[in-house]
Amino acid sequence: MRWPTWRSSTPWCIARNPAGGNRRPHHEDDPGMKRWVPFAYGFRPFFLLAGVYAVVAILLWVSSWPSSDRAFFGQPAMYWHGHEMIFGFIGAAIAGFMLTAVPSWTGQKGFGGWPLVVLTVAWLIGRLAFFMGDVLPLALVALFELAFLPGLAILIGPSLARTANRNRPLLLVLLAFWLLDAVFLYGTWMSQPMLCAMALRGALGLVMVLITVIGGRIVPAFTGNALRGSGIETTMRSPAVLARCTIAATVAWAIAVAISPVAMITAVIAALAAGLHGVRMLGWQGVKTLRMPIVWVLHLAYAWIPIGLLLHAVSIASGVAWAGQWLHALGAGAAGMMILAVMTRAALGHTGRPLKVGKRIVVAYIALTLAVAVRVFASSTGMLEYSPAIHLAGGLWVFAYGLFVLVYAPVLLLPRVDRKPG
Repeated sequence: MRWPTWRSSTPWCIARNPAGGNRRPHHEDDPGMKRWVPFAYGFRPFFLLAGVYAVVAILLWVSSWPSSDRAFFGQPAMYWHGHEMIFGFIGAAIAGFMLTAVPSWTGQKGFGGWPLVVLTVAWLIGRLAFFMGDVLPLALVALFELAFLPGLAILIGPSLARTANRNRPLLLVLLAFWLLDAVFLYGTWMSQPMLCAMALRGALGLVMVLITVIGGRIVPAFTGNALRGSGIETTMRSPAVLARCTIAATVAWAIAVAISPVAMITAVIAALAAGLHGVRMLGWQGVKTLRMPIVWVLHLAYAWIPIGLLLHAVSIASGVAWAGQWLHALGAGAAGMMILAVMTRAALGHTGRPLKVGKRIVVAYIALTLAVAVRVFASSTGMLEYSPAIHLAGGLWVFAYGLFVLVYAPVLLLPRVDRKPG
């Protein structure tokens, strides 16, 4: 079976009817279609890889505990963990989202076929390079690792450039994300752990900016649609001025936390950004969505941003132990939960399924919430010793994302239920 590229005039996952016409056959009658469906659209391989890697990377990290400073695939385990969760796990989720969202934003054809396969392989090679960091030259690790994000930009860049839209700056975010990955690798090469830590903080800050911008659009939009669809009259209050101020404050915090994470000015910016995020959420009517898990999880995920920022401010200002895990409130809470929330929703919508999650995914939402709460608060408040807290939080995280993989692997690997392409 010849595999056309994504630029072909006919969607490659639609088989030509030998008798004439373009009838879409049942996938049972079309082995070729069934075989290549995993690369029919950008969300399919990358959402699945993000879910699998969320399990694998945390299992490896928990298995290394408590020796977090020992050599771990050629790096201190703490830095390997931070890099792979941000540039590996979150990087895959960002790719899946952008490859799916850009066609919707620009009204152009989606990304599939060989270009998507090549990009997927580039991500996998980057992960394998980090697993072989103790045997491969660092230059080769860097070459493999730094190939992925430029490949993503090459795919989505022309579509964004051809149409005038407000999402073009996302290419600059990708560039900044790639540069921070390069800075991390340079810090590893020069044995400068402070430089590595700065790169990881800066990358996490960029992820918070992305969630602030994109989440600030989709959370109220999805909430309004769901409430109105249930016959609940509501008005989403999301003033543009408040949105711009919140984004600006989050960008300022992202810069400050990368450069000087313990400075008092950083605490002030974090507190201001937390307040703006909190006010912003008040207008989104989240309390009305308690009977809609696929919606309330978006609100819960976004809520970890003001929580994490407030914890950061308190940690700097007072040094109290219970505020010290602000990084995990943002990384595991805001990013980890938002990724699960968006993947479970987008995969349903883009495969022709109703926007309603089953009981197992609701359990996954709850397990992930508990994982973050344990990681952020259990040891710092004296509820658990540090090592048991790490293992419990890691186990809950693995359970949550393991459920996602179990439930969504068929959704992501098999054709759409409505037999449409993509």
